Amino acid sequence: MRSVLLRLPTFGRRWYRGSVPGTPAARRSIRTVDLRSDTVTSPSSAMRTAMACARVGDDVYGEDPTVNELQNRAAELFGMEAALFVPSGTMGNLISVMCHCRERGAELIVGDQAHIHLFEQGGSAQIAGIHSRVIRNLPDGTFDLSELESNIRRDYPDLHVTQTSLICLENTQNMKGGRVLPLSFLQQVRDLADTYNLPVHMDGARLMNAAVAVGVDVSEILQYCDSVCVCLSKSLGAPVGSVIAGRKDFIKQALRLRKVLGGGMRQAGVLAAAGIIALSDMAGRLEEDHRNTRRFAEGIKMYATPFCEVDVDTVETNILMFTINHPRISPEEFCNKMEQVSEEEEVVTGHSVRVLMLPMYGHTLRAVWHLDVSEEDTSLALRKLRFVVKKLEEQ
Repeated sequence: MRSVLLRLPTFGRRWYRGSVPGTPAARRSIRTVDLRSDTVTSPSSAMRTAMACARVGDDVYGEDPTVNELQNRAAELFGMEAALFVPSGTMGNLISVMCHCRERGAELIVGDQAHIHLFEQGGSAQIAGIHSRVIRNLPDGTFDLSELESNIRRDYPDLHVTQTSLICLENTQNMKGGRVLPLSFLQQVRDLADTYNLPVHMDGARLMNAAVAVGVDVSEILQYCDSVCVCLSKSLGAPVGSVIAGRKDFIKQALRLRKVLGGGMRQAGVLAAAGIIALSDMAGRLEEDHRNTRRFAEGIKMYATPFCEVDVDTVETNILMFTINHPRISPEEFCNKMEQVSEEEEVVTGHSVRVLMLPMYGHTLRAVWHLDVSEEDTSLALRKLRFVVKKLEEQ
């Protein structure tokens, strides 16, 4: 049967191979398992209802009751004095850095694989004139503490060098496969920061995943930090927004910076209503995402070795990094194969499944689990993986 390339209306950025429209195969149901990121989630029906019914006011004047409720709940949950709702994690991290580093030319210390360093356009330098001193993230996302200390320049007499003003952490560590920073490491960083009178900021985009993985309250993690930015729009499933938290004077300054960066959202209670549900109801189900992630990793090890390589022991939360070891196919090509749908796949596997993943660096791919990926979806994605690997091995 002749085949053509079809463009799916939902994801127009790639093509997939299907049958000619009008044939029985073309009318079959195609299941999409989107593992590109936990940012692709859709708000739940409870969130949509809450958003539709939210009480609102002008948040720039501090008069939106739903935003105020979200901020109060977040501060209590995080064990912080105050909190502030912001449009995005990138803005939240930038505001936090600017609050801690008051002078242009100040310096922060950050990991070489940190989201703040790699994926936020160097905003601290581009917008705030803050220099980043980068140190190496170890495989588990931590730092070598001696390297950290050797890079601190606090009240340094030499006029030629920058002055360290902040230490930044990331938990979970995205580029290390969702690794959770050990509490013992956080305590050691805190002790070191106190020795040099430095604040510690945590990019906690997926901090709730870390708390669930360790089995502690999120406030137990944050006792070692001066500020935090937590995303509501990733694994917690809200459509928009993050919350930053810290001391009252920190949040007072953050409020001013949010305004100058364009983050004053007026009747933002429509969005904050979903954030309240994200904080109160969604953390309890994160263990399901962690379990499905590990199950997929174990499936790679069982069914796709040596074509694919994964270290199951490093899978702690909802992010999976694995590598392609085939010299004739790139990660981008492998992702395209996982996205393509064919009649042969339906005959062999009994299903037509598009699996979306992201190529990262080198031969590494990233897959992220979230509330819109079920145990059944995980099984179908594994079945698709086995089919694709077998076809490539036959070439």
